This record gives sequence, structure tokens and C-alpha cells, in this order.
Amino acid sequence: MAGVEGRTVVITGAGGGIGREHALLFGEQGAKVVVNDLGGSRDGSGGGNEMADETVQTIKDNGGEAVANYDNVATEDGGAAVVQTALDTFGSIDIVVCNAGILRDKSFHKMSDQEWDAVVKVHLYGTYHVVKAAWPHLREQNYGRVIVTSSTSGIYGNFGQANYGAAKLGVVGLINTLAIEGAKYSVTANAIVPVAATRMTEDIMPEEMLEKLEPGYVSPAVVHLASEECTDSGSIILAAGGRYARIQYFQSPGHEFDHRPSVDEMAEHWDEITDMSEAQPRR
Repeated sequence: MAGVEGRTVVITGAGGGIGREHALLFGEQGAKVVVNDLGGSRDGSGGGNEMADETVQTIKDNGGEAVANYDNVATEDGGAAVVQTALDTFGSIDIVVCNAGILRDKSFHKMSDQEWDAVVKVHLYGTYHVVKAAWPHLREQNYGRVIVTSSTSGIYGNFGQANYGAAKLGVVGLINTLAIEGAKYSVTANAIVPVAATRMTEDIMPEEMLEKLEPGYVSPAVVHLASEECTDSGSIILAAGGRYARIQYFQSPGHEFDHRPSVDEMAEHWDEITDMSEAQPRR
């Protein structure tokens, strides 16, 4: 099994939490790892090198290859610099895992433009900037794996997370298109939906739930999606503790009119239009 051995992987937000677990497992599996982390707090403020450096050292101590990067993926230059670190250090880029994230939770009616922008720039734009910089290299070599990090807050919604949820569903829209555009170049694009105990969730979930959601459980699914053997593309994979599942869009049979319906006709057939009992998957 080739897996990810010898491949170069960039992982954003890999200094702690889920990202660190990804980095350690990729290193164990023989990948060359770029550990990106700005070293900031949960809300994105501050910065430092210690988190990324510690993860890199752990990978090296375990016999792996790794290099640290401290750039801010929320900017175009930062995203490009992360990819350039892979090219300068290892001469290649094969796998992109977009994991970096911050939180600025606030109910929508109280949310400021700055709180909206800060979260969207890290999660959605941060994913875009890194993948955009890597994409030409993946296409040119006719091989690549892109894994973005979504959330149940994006898929299903969550109180106080309009900014986060919008960004997290946005990355699903991105991989839906990348899966189509990357197909003829053997570049796959998938989304992971982690449910795990990290500093991002420590005061959001009940303690008894957090105890069952070790972050390391997410990483085997990510490494599998990044492997040569896995050719799935456009998939959304939930990883929650030891439970893994696919999330998929469905569409009802609906009702077709042979004319422009009146509002009354729309109301008359609304139950039929929204009935999901015979819905079929869209992909």
C-alpha cells in the first residue's frame, strides 16, 4: 500500500488540536510534512512559533521529516508562502489539508462586520489561498489530494456561529467544484467534518461528550482521503470519536408544472415538492 509515503503534505493550523494529530500521523506514515501554524489564540489574536516548532520536533523525534511555517493563511501572500515552503524544502507538493481556524462566536444580531470578516477570512479565504497556490502544481503533475475542514455548524447550523457556519459550508461548495475540475488531473477534493475535543470546542460541548471525542480519531480518515489508494472525490466525511459517516445531498422527486404556477397552485403542491420520502442522492 503506497498510502502517503514519500508525499509532501501541507497542513494548516497544525500546531495543536486536530491539525497536530494530522501532522503526527502523516509523519508516521512516511509523508514529508509542512506544519503551518500562526500560533495565535482561539480568536485569532497573537502569534508565536512555539506550537509549530514543537509539532515539527515531535515528528522528527519519531523519525519523520517536517518543517515549520508561521504564515497567516488569511492573506494571499500567506497562503502562497505556505506552499512555497513545501516547494523550497521538499521540492514538491502533493497533499493540502486546510485545517486552520478561529472562532468569534456571537448571535447574528449582535455580530459585528469585523467578527464576520475575521472568521470568514481564516476559514474560507484561508482555504482558498492555500489551495489556489497549490492547484497549478497539482494539475501539472497530474496528481493531488485536497482535504478541507468543514463543520456540523456549516452543514446543520449552530446558534451564535453564523460567520463560522457560512465559512464552513463555503468550503464544501469549493470542493464540490474542485472535484469536478480536478478529475482529469487525478486531483481529488474532499471535506472532513470533525467533531472533537479541542480548544475550539472546550466550552461549547458538554464535558461528558468531550471526553469521548479524542482529536486523534479524526486523522485516520484524513490520511486515508489523502492516500494514493483513495480516489473518492467530492465527499463529505463526518469523524466523531470512533464514528465515521458520509454526509450527502439528496433531492426530492418534487412536482413539475407544465405552466408558470400561481401562488395558490404552489401552495397546493407544496407538500409534494418538499416530500423527501423518495429522495435520491445528487452525487
